[in-house]
Amino acid sequence: MFMMLTGCGSVYILKIYHLIKMKTQIPYGQGVEELDVPPGNIVDIFVPKKPKTSASSKTVKQKIKQMVKEHAGMIEKSNGDICVLVSDKTRAAFNSIIVPELLRQLESVGTNMGRLRIIIANGLHTPMNRQEIVENLGKEVVDRFTVINHISDEEDRHVFIGKTRFGTEVKLNRKYVDARLKIATGLVEPHFFAGFSGGYKSVLPGIASTKTVYHNHSFEMIDHPKSKAGVLEGNPIHEDIEAAGRLSGLNLIVNVTVSNGRLSSIHAGEVDKTYEEAVDKVRSEACVSIDHLYDVIVTSNGGFPLDRNLYQAVKGISVGESIVKKRGSIIVLSECRDGVAHEEFRKLMEYGETPKDILSYIKENEPLRDQWQAHVLARIMLRSKIFVVSRSLNGKDVEKMKMHKVNTVEEAFELAKVKKNSGKSIAVFPNGPYTIPTL
Repeated sequence: MFMMLTGCGSVYILKIYHLIKMKTQIPYGQGVEELDVPPGNIVDIFVPKKPKTSASSKTVKQKIKQMVKEHAGMIEKSNGDICVLVSDKTRAAFNSIIVPELLRQLESVGTNMGRLRIIIANGLHTPMNRQEIVENLGKEVVDRFTVINHISDEEDRHVFIGKTRFGTEVKLNRKYVDARLKIATGLVEPHFFAGFSGGYKSVLPGIASTKTVYHNHSFEMIDHPKSKAGVLEGNPIHEDIEAAGRLSGLNLIVNVTVSNGRLSSIHAGEVDKTYEEAVDKVRSEACVSIDHLYDVIVTSNGGFPLDRNLYQAVKGISVGESIVKKRGSIIVLSECRDGVAHEEFRKLMEYGETPKDILSYIKENEPLRDQWQAHVLARIMLRSKIFVVSRSLNGKDVEKMKMHKVNTVEEAFELAKVKKNSGKSIAVFPNGPYTIPTL
């Protein structure tokens, strides 16, 4: 076995030309799965650079305390009329650590906390139940403060605040718009069509009306060549989100970054500057330069909580879109403990006989719920076969959605014709959507 460790920006690539079996671990649910590649294949493992330090509870307290101190005047003028946006259960945003500390620091400057409300920025996702909210925020926060599930379909609970240059009519949750001080917490990570998450994304799609999200996620916007992970400049989806966020008057953000399931950094303060700092950190750790296409891509959805369902697993699958050979294979490890989770997404993926049928149907009939996820997935299917490693999903359901469901990576390798001495080129992304490959 010959091994070569090379730097690619700040991302490390382990190139293995191996004659014996090789093993590595891939996140799956709250554990890991062993990747056992048959000998006689060429494997490149792309691992983002590990941050030098992690964000301790002391760091979290210092950063939020500093933000509150610098903006004490703004906070006092709000007279406690504050709205805090938080991510839902599908994001590893460390809400149970960040939100209580933020509330403590706000209270420390004499804020009237009785008027503060917390909105879960669900976007179009299913609202969370009380148990899930308690797990997400902590019982003390839920018992003491008003916590509201954002429900995008409740049109009468939204208010129109303006229109972006992309023609998006921005309608947002009234409880947020009416607040004097607006703060968003969240996670900054690569996003498969918005560039990066976090920042103003808490506003759109986080607390936007269904129609507003539909326009931002339209076929034309998703189909734009710059609507992809790691791209902000010229990305119409990101620029539309940014415009809507500025219209909304978002004042402050507390955004975190994550590495290998651990809180790696916290960024708190004025939106644009703070978000830029967080994005720069993620970009420096996640970007990978690829110099050729691969027969097989092995990826994940980063483990729990992002791999809770098949709808979210499209993010992990999308990692391989630009670097897999035509008629190649993408293997994604995603527990999917909640199943498919999005019924409209399921229906779209079951439509017709081919991925082209799905894309044509979406284009001709939009707006449709979850069309963006089906759009990206169908587009990838035009290029490669997709194998989902999950012991929670129903195989027949996955087959109807034009993918292949297997219980193990070994099964996927067999179907993808990765055998001993088959000479397949294989790219492995253990961290899935937390890595940004660029050809």
